[in-house]
Amino acid sequence: MGKLIRIGTRESQLAVWQATLVKDLLAKNNFAAELVFIKSEGDIDLQTPLYEMGVQGIFTRTLDIALLTGKIDIAVHSMKDVPTQLPKGIVQAAVLERASYKDLLVYKGDDEFIQRELSVANSDTTKAPLVIATSSIRRKAQWLNRYPNHTIENLRGNVNTRLRKVQEHNWNGAIFAAAGLERIELRPTKSIELDWMLPAPAQGAIMVVCREADEFSLSACSHFNHPDTAFCTKIERDFLRTLLGGCSTPISALAQVKGENVHFRGNILSVDGKDKIEVEKMVKLDEAVQLGDAAAAEILNKEAGKIADAINHAK
Repeated sequence: MGKLIRIGTRESQLAVWQATLVKDLLAKNNFAAELVFIKSEGDIDLQTPLYEMGVQGIFTRTLDIALLTGKIDIAVHSMKDVPTQLPKGIVQAAVLERASYKDLLVYKGDDEFIQRELSVANSDTTKAPLVIATSSIRRKAQWLNRYPNHTIENLRGNVNTRLRKVQEHNWNGAIFAAAGLERIELRPTKSIELDWMLPAPAQGAIMVVCREADEFSLSACSHFNHPDTAFCTKIERDFLRTLLGGCSTPISALAQVKGENVHFRGNILSVDGKDKIEVEKMVKLDEAVQLGDAAAAEILNKEAGKIADAINHAK
């Protein structure tokens, strides 16, 4: 089996689930591995909104340090949390097949009431001003764009903590990534997929990283790399990078392989949700390598730069 591969992971139930999945995939390919638990800055501070924390890599920085100092051999991340520019000396080793990319609303109260209040967007201010919780500035902006009379509350913590807080607080609901809840079988019955909400770039995908010079780990992880997911998430992250965005910018992107084509949708919003600029493109699969950059350039030509500048000035 060769050397033992040490897998770095955060301690949350979802992070451990993801790291264990990678451990099992390695075992299927005859590579021995063990989990090494490391607490991240994002897990320690559960009060400050993510977009106020300097955010880029808040959930990956500690694992990056452990990787570069040789404490671990590979790290497993929710790919949407990984900065588009990896630290020097760290490379992408594999991207696993994507699960659901969708966001969903976990709600409380009467089903008919929630369905009725969410049925009409934007124009109908006679609807009840619901209180919805999320720490994501992207989700906040898209929600307020659709429901401008609603109130958004901050919600931090791992999946289990956030689900508990929804029940403890006087909120109508909270927004979660479907993949996270479904992977650890915690999706509540009272939940609705938000088909209209574009996801964070690479949402639903898992990335494995290792040291650039670690050919053993690179080779081991190559066995479970999923090419279509790796390609689509690269397009989405190129779009994010070109727009100079991170977790503190309301930028969304989704690329999907459809037959011989790649379908791309992306947007950028102002923090208050009042302004939104969108782009949608369909290109041949063999011509899609620069699709993320091209889509970002197109959206910048629509004066998206003014939204990004306003966000940066407000920080």
